[in-house]
Amino acid sequence: MKKLLMATAFLLAGAVSSVAHATNQLATAIGGYDTVAYFTAGEPTQGRAKFHHFWNGAVWYFASEENRDKFKANPSAYAPQYDGYCAWAASQNYKRPGDPQVWQIVDNKLYIKVHEGAQKKWRADIPNHISQGDDNWVRIAPY
Repeated sequence: MKKLLMATAFLLAGAVSSVAHATNQLATAIGGYDTVAYFTAGEPTQGRAKFHHFWNGAVWYFASEENRDKFKANPSAYAPQYDGYCAWAASQNYKRPGDPQVWQIVDNKLYIKVHEGAQKKWRADIPNHISQGDDNWVRIAPY
C-alpha cells in the first residue's frame, strides 16, 4: 500500500509540474510582426525583440520604440481582429492561423487571412464577413 501511495504521489507531482511549466509559455503575436506598422507604414514589418510589450497573453514585437509606445497606449486600436486568426475562417465559423503577409484594414481595424484565396473570398462581401466573424468569434475563440 505504501508503494502504491508513493507511486501515486510521484505521478501527481509530475503532472502538476508539467501543467505549471506549460502555462508559463507565451505566444508571439502575429508571427512577430509589428501590428502598428500596418497602420503607419502600410505594410507588414517584422518587429524586433528589443521593442516588445506583453499584452493579452502574448508578447508583441515592434519595429520601433515609437510603435511599441503607440500600442501600449491603446492596444485594441492596433491589435488584429480575431486575435490574428484568419478573418475569413472566423466568418465561416472556424479558426485558422493567419498569415501576417495577407491582411487588410477596414474601418481602422486590422484583419489577417490565412492565404490569398481567403483574402479574395473575404473581399467579395466584407461587411457580411465582418458581421459573421464577429458573431462566430464569441463561440470559436475559446477553442
